[in-house]
Amino acid sequence: MFVTRETATASSDRVEAHTTMKIRIGYEIGYQSAGRTPMLLMLSVHPSRLPDLLMPHRLDFDPPIPATGYRDCYGNICTRIVAPEGRLTISADMIVTDPGTPDIVEPQAPQHPVEYLPEEALLFLLGSRYCETDRLSDIAWSLFGTVSPGWARVQAIVDFVHEHIVFGYEHARPTKTAWEAYHERCGVCRDFTHLAVTLCRCMNIPARYCTGYLGDIGVPSDPAPMDFSAWFEVYLGSGWYTFDARHNQPRIGRILIARGRDAADVPISTAFGQSTLSEFTVVTHELVDETLP
Repeated sequence: MFVTRETATASSDRVEAHTTMKIRIGYEIGYQSAGRTPMLLMLSVHPSRLPDLLMPHRLDFDPPIPATGYRDCYGNICTRIVAPEGRLTISADMIVTDPGTPDIVEPQAPQHPVEYLPEEALLFLLGSRYCETDRLSDIAWSLFGTVSPGWARVQAIVDFVHEHIVFGYEHARPTKTAWEAYHERCGVCRDFTHLAVTLCRCMNIPARYCTGYLGDIGVPSDPAPMDFSAWFEVYLGSGWYTFDARHNQPRIGRILIARGRDAADVPISTAFGQSTLSEFTVVTHELVDETLP
């Protein structure tokens, strides 16, 4: 069993622990390994959400195995294990408080000239494994060069990607890049996100890839099985704002797991050997019949 506790308090711009909603989150993920296999896991909630948990943060393993945690260069929580030969099930079941408010919309948020961006944002202007800014730059400028810089330009990119790509799990492919998603016009949430992130970077807007939980709170239930979701954040005005090219509407109850340049930085698992995903269940929903402590 691996237990992580965070003693730091939430930042001043976050809602404190007496929030108005409780969300149950968790998963059960199974692997079959040909032999003892070292693995890196990125399944913990992001440090920024640890103060919102109503119980200790933990990953459970069946059979029990040792695990250690560390923070990567983006501040995400990672877990190191050695999976045994045969079956390994990794699970978690947690309750997190949430303000129950939708993503912030700030239409007046300006875009900064590159020379005035903070240093920590510059990395998120560059091309990366799934975000080929060099191949999409001319397309981006032809589509969005005349749109007003700032929030309006990002929203125009989100609108375009939302309409350009058809969602379907059957279109998922772990090697698909933004360039390929643009031409194939189909994919899953990570493909929507990769294309939107790439187009933003092409327009000199820092954009970073996010993964986490997103349940059907405040929207009609999706009949498809629950999965981890992908969205992105852009640097405008005085900070980072959330956008979602797949859903293209402010949503309630995002629980961040990790941020990075693209999906290559935030995989749920990386196996250094022969290991096959055999089971995958994700849970995230509002607990409507319980009161907050």
